[in-house]
Amino acid sequence: MTEHDVKFMTRAIELARAGMDSNDGGPFGCVVVKDGEIVGEGNNRVTSTNDPTAHAEVVAIREACKTLNAFQLYGCSIYTSCEPCPMCLGAIYWARPAQVFYACTREDAANVGFDDDFIYDEISLPNQDRERVMINLLRDEGVALFQAWDAKTDKVEY
Repeated sequence: MTEHDVKFMTRAIELARAGMDSNDGGPFGCVVVKDGEIVGEGNNRVTSTNDPTAHAEVVAIREACKTLNAFQLYGCSIYTSCEPCPMCLGAIYWARPAQVFYACTREDAANVGFDDDFIYDEISLPNQDRERVMINLLRDEGVALFQAWDAKTDKVEY
């Protein structure tokens, strides 16, 4: 842990408090850093935007990608006020930053009503056993689309 790490985590926590105090959403904040500079930041905006995907990490990742004009965050670090939920963890893996620092744990979040354990549990279940019904439909058409993608010569890989 460096002085810079503390500075960036402090900023993530400040964003969480500001968002919470202004009723943007829950008490979560995040910054994305590249080469010692913040390139994206955000706080939870779920309730203020009526967007269940507007978690702090997603907001910060979107801003960082826009700032960097890139869809991946190679060489970046993420500082978030809480261990990422499954959705944010997925977004982080797709964005490919070098590392993630977090303040509170998912257990700390659960203690104040933000319990994501049911999602972690659901992920490991077969589709037919999940709480949200998952129905496979028009698979052949979907596979044909994937085959067309696979054959596409001018695609941008990611």
